[in-house]
Amino acid sequence: MNNTLEWDDLRLVLAVGRAGTLTGAAKALGVSHPTVFRRLGEMERRIGVTLFERSRHGYAPTPAGEEAIAAAGRVETEVHALERQVIGRDLRPSGTVSVTTTDALYGFCLAPLLARFCSAFPGIELNVVLSNSVLDLTEREADIAIRPATAPPGHLVGRRLGVIRQSIYVRRGLLDGPWRKSTLGWIWPERHMGYAALESWMKAESHAQNCRTRVNATPGMLAAAQHGVGLAVLPDYAAADDPDLECVEAVPALDVDLWLLTHPTLRRAARIRALMDFVADAARDRF
Repeated sequence: MNNTLEWDDLRLVLAVGRAGTLTGAAKALGVSHPTVFRRLGEMERRIGVTLFERSRHGYAPTPAGEEAIAAAGRVETEVHALERQVIGRDLRPSGTVSVTTTDALYGFCLAPLLARFCSAFPGIELNVVLSNSVLDLTEREADIAIRPATAPPGHLVGRRLGVIRQSIYVRRGLLDGPWRKSTLGWIWPERHMGYAALESWMKAESHAQNCRTRVNATPGMLAAAQHGVGLAVLPDYAAADDPDLECVEAVPALDVDLWLLTHPTLRRAARIRALMDFVADAARDRF
């Protein structure tokens, strides 16, 4: 005979002992009167001990029942203490959070922001993965993604942080000399950069024949523009305040939303919420 008692058994004993009736116990447990009657009878048969005397006035504990009620109360106290301890630990964010973003966003925007986050939440260790390719959050290649997208994947959750605006930039003073915009070469994104929208725009604007150099990262394109290699389409967050560059004209066709995303199963974790809220608040004044 299996005469072991489980936590659900003790919760049942405690509820009946406190209420003194099956109806009261059922209400406390959120189940039906017949369910309490059946479970109590099955438990007493399983352990071979009568825990309650039945009468028209209700259920009164036997000596064995009183011992069981007292033990159940002690277990309940320990369980609630454990729950508070675990929940309290979750309310104090800790652990590792893996963040993926682009090299440009990290270098020009997120590095100082994430440094402030580390100071504010010393219990969280950040693992930053810089990649121009989209990592799979479902496969836990990263916990949080901060990247541009026309529309986020439907299986992820998060929020839109703002708009990344793009413009054509050139080395300051280069257009004041013998050079003209029509004669300057262009700095293109190298194909492994995966910047299809910019490549399509440059081809549509007939700039392909004036390609002077290709670079596989936005910081590299910016550096090439700083050194006078030619014209480059760059995000305003990276180039607008650069003293070596001047803006030729905006390119609204390349504006793209910036998203902060995670997987639905992670969004309630305290460390994930802490980082996402921190980034969203800081980005409000940036984009």
